[in-house]
Amino acid sequence: MGSRSEKPEAKPTARRQRSARTRLAILTAAERIFAQAGLAGARTERIAASAGVNKAMLYYYFRSKEDLYQAVLEDHFRAFNQQALELLSERGSAAAVLLRYIGLHFDFISSHHQYACLFQQWMMAGGRPFERLVKTYFQPRAHALNQLLERGIREREFRKVDRFHTAVSLNALIVFYFTAAPVLRLFGHTDAYNPENLKCRKREVLDFVRRALFLPRQNRHEA
Repeated sequence: MGSRSEKPEAKPTARRQRSARTRLAILTAAERIFAQAGLAGARTERIAASAGVNKAMLYYYFRSKEDLYQAVLEDHFRAFNQQALELLSERGSAAAVLLRYIGLHFDFISSHHQYACLFQQWMMAGGRPFERLVKTYFQPRAHALNQLLERGIREREFRKVDRFHTAVSLNALIVFYFTAAPVLRLFGHTDAYNPENLKCRKREVLDFVRRALFLPRQNRHEA
């Protein structure tokens, strides 16, 4: 009797695993195609074919193309925010935490090649879904970064700066490099995602932040 009671439990687990794999395949295909064609230009038939499912299956998991687009973005934001918020809330040196956060942000974008294009499209789109994602993911992270900058200023690790504009500048230092990659290639630069170029860019970003924001150690108690 014991073996009979175990078998029905195994089947739902297998179905859930297959369902998760199918959903992931759809999201992966949609991410690439949305990045290439945008929301308006992407075709659900192409996404379904790339994911290895039929169109009806795509609509089983996502009610519309717009819902699928939002799900792709939300997967990115959720994955990054969880790590970012944990890091930004750490104690210890504010300068060390900030450098780790910048490194995390840079590494996340560089390892998700479609993110920059999707992010740029999303920023231009606006609308209610945009507002919801901003409130859910961007506002908590912006608040945590603001608190870290405030603490760094208070503890004399950072210069006295406008925290809002500093946060905007920090994000721009990272994101612009990736969104401008096609233009940089036309200027004669090689692939922005080349490992050596990524290593160089990350080093330059971190060095720029140190020089622009950090107080010299010998002056921290005098600021």
